[in-house]
Amino acid sequence: MSAGFLLSFEGSEGCGKSTQIALLRTRLEAAGRAVVVLREPGGTELGESIRHLLQHAKEGAAMTPETELLLFAASRAQLVREKIRPLLEAGTFVILDRFLDSTTVYQGIARGLPLESVRAINHFAIGGTLPHLTLVLDMDSATAWQRIHQSGRELDRMESQPQSFFEKVRQGYLEVAQAESARVKIIDASATPEIVHENIWQTITAQSHAV
Repeated sequence: MSAGFLLSFEGSEGCGKSTQIALLRTRLEAAGRAVVVLREPGGTELGESIRHLLQHAKEGAAMTPETELLLFAASRAQLVREKIRPLLEAGTFVILDRFLDSTTVYQGIARGLPLESVRAINHFAIGGTLPHLTLVLDMDSATAWQRIHQSGRELDRMESQPQSFFEKVRQGYLEVAQAESARVKIIDASATPEIVHENIWQTITAQSHAV
């Protein structure tokens, strides 16, 4: 049985994560891997309720950054124990649409909460379950912001932030990648989806037990 592998995708809103996750899932399954895609916040029944509160519920309009941080951590703690660990033990290739680095960047760096507190809460929530590899899809914040606002769909709380917030997020991810270069890799997301996918595939296959 193949060893389980935990891969997380990160990046600002509008960077193309959904497209790249779908392309990667198809290719991995064609290569014979059992693949499960989970999203954050969400992925469990409890987590999906938290997701609605964080992103769409009218009650969330007055949410403080501290509350936001703790709700994300609660969803993550449930996801790790209910889904991620059992899947990894079964040899599954688990793809996460966001994980702990989103909290470090969005609530810590972009929202300005103390990073020491954010890291402690992250550590408690994941209980040592870190991704084997994290891919940050990086693009110019103005392009990402424009993509979101030209989509024509209703935007959630995060997507509705000003472009300056998107820039803080981008710089935050670059800081995380520099600090944790062994785990976190930057992928240029400004190229065509096909080129971005090939770069992702090469990065993953460089991990000896990933595929």
